[in-house]
Amino acid sequence: MLNSSMTDPVAVLTGMYAAEAEYLAAGGPGEAPFDLLAPYFAPDVVLHQADALPYGGIWRGHAGMTRFFLAMSRVWESFDMVEQEFLAIGETAVVLTQVRARPRATGRELAFPVLQTLTVRNGRITEIRPFYWDTKAIADACAGL
Repeated sequence: MLNSSMTDPVAVLTGMYAAEAEYLAAGGPGEAPFDLLAPYFAPDVVLHQADALPYGGIWRGHAGMTRFFLAMSRVWESFDMVEQEFLAIGETAVVLTQVRARPRATGRELAFPVLQTLTVRNGRITEIRPFYWDTKAIADACAGL
């Protein structure tokens, strides 16, 4: 039986972001095993990224998440989550993240918010929908425009 810290969406997300930091510190995509993150994501997790972004589309399952992290690492030289706020009601969580990032294409530092809605069931993230304030500005910076 799962205890409340294993099923509470905020606890799951806090654990996932800590595991993501460990994953990146261990070399990240292509170097570190996705196993560090896998316990936080359901096997059939679905990530919806805005189509206008260089890593846009729908990413499914652990294999899709692995490919997503590789795609992100090709686009971004750095992608730091500077500040985060969490709100959870039932299985639904909302995370507001202030990001400071540098795309490989331009090296120009950007600062922008990302609001994500996430579904957490039985202690695992099953769905993620990030909303960027200005996808065109981010896509342009990543393309070197």
